[in-house]
Amino acid sequence: MKFSVEQDDDIVIFTLKESRLDGSNASDIKAEFLILCQPNVGAFIVDLTAVEYCDSAGLGAFLLANRQLKEYGAPVILIGVGEQVMRLLSLSQIAGLFEYYDTVKEALDDLQQFDEGSFPDEDM
Repeated sequence: MKFSVEQDDDIVIFTLKESRLDGSNASDIKAEFLILCQPNVGAFIVDLTAVEYCDSAGLGAFLLANRQLKEYGAPVILIGVGEQVMRLLSLSQIAGLFEYYDTVKEALDDLQQFDEGSFPDEDM
């Protein structure tokens, strides 16, 4: 399984360098996510730009990351989600659990903006 992990302060960036996320590699990815999704993580970014196909086992990896970080309020951010993967997320009715960006840079820019206190206007 090919992937890379970068850390920028409390932001973890996991880049999957495989075209498939399925039963053949999902258990290895889940094991990595368990190691990476710790209480000190402020955001977990999963770059799926190279992924063309995902099945329910792959979705399980995303759900695991979400479950690990949910109680700490850390978002799971999916990058470069292709049409097939997005369709599966939508059909499984879990698309709303995640945030989406086209690039890692866009996600980091938004996260940095929030860290600096520039939160979107909210009704009080």
